[in-house]
Amino acid sequence: MKLAAMLTTYSGGIYIMGTTQPIKNKKDITALKEYFLTEDFNLRNYTLITMGINTALRISDILALRWKDVYNTDEQSFRSHLNKREQKTGKSTCIALNQSVIQALTLYRNSISDLSEQAFIFCGKTPDRPLCRSQAYRIIKNACHQLRLPDNISCHSLRKTFGYQALQAGVNPAILMLIYNHSSFQITKHYLGIEQDDKDAVFRDIQL
Repeated sequence: MKLAAMLTTYSGGIYIMGTTQPIKNKKDITALKEYFLTEDFNLRNYTLITMGINTALRISDILALRWKDVYNTDEQSFRSHLNKREQKTGKSTCIALNQSVIQALTLYRNSISDLSEQAFIFCGKTPDRPLCRSQAYRIIKNACHQLRLPDNISCHSLRKTFGYQALQAGVNPAILMLIYNHSSFQITKHYLGIEQDDKDAVFRDIQL
């Protein structure tokens, strides 16, 4: 298993490796987003989280985004779709930007000064460089720690959260396989962390 898909927790003096999981509880999703609007006010981080759980993009692809990717300067409006070539696979993907993403981007864009097309959306310490993955990891882990969310939530959880919540909402598994470029639903199911608890919930909820 790739190191990027793992995280460490500290228990009794021993570091334990655990697989990154999606955020399964919608209340936890809301709490994580609102954390950056209330307790640790930061519109950049709020937008980062919002984009992560609404686009299913890898964190590396999100951090590489520039304003030209989401905003049409000539028309002075946000684009309806994000067209991106994935860094890991080299494949092109087209993602519709929903209202949650556009609202977050609008709030964030109205708060910053560098609005040039080539500017990175998620700047690091210097405006000409994007936030690095390790910084994004620390941002998410710190927020989860403050909110007492599960230890197995990290950057990759955002990508997985979209698929998990979509599946719970009844989205056709074949569409999720296409989004994640998986060859079978078994792979998608494992990737999204569909476990016994999820199956138990189905049996509890279906009252015939």
